[in-house]
Amino acid sequence: MKYLGLAYFTPEKMSAMTPEEVKALVSQCPALDEKMRATGKVRVSASLGDLEGWRTLLPRDGRTQVVDGPYTESKELVGGLFIIEADTHDDALRVASMHPAANVGAQAGWAVELIPIDFYLGD
Repeated sequence: MKYLGLAYFTPEKMSAMTPEEVKALVSQCPALDEKMRATGKVRVSASLGDLEGWRTLLPRDGRTQVVDGPYTESKELVGGLFIIEADTHDDALRVASMHPAANVGAQAGWAVELIPIDFYLGD
């Protein structure tokens, strides 16, 4: 079974941190990411780009409208994603719990959501 992990952050909380606090927090990520990848169960791992580059495509009156920013309006935003392939839900949870957003970053509103998915990788 495959699982999509979404790593969240809260922009307001991140903005309230000093540059030194952000740097100290982010410096913890590579080792945690590597620990998660070392399980051999991570198929995809990515950080998402800055919000300034986000666009949302909406169907409007038979045309596609492009607007700035994320589609959802919420306090939390997705900052990264990963796909895990695991034999059991518990195993997927074990691997996802190694992600930086599941370990550190409470002060930045970090969190991970784990979702079972059907996944198709093109021919």
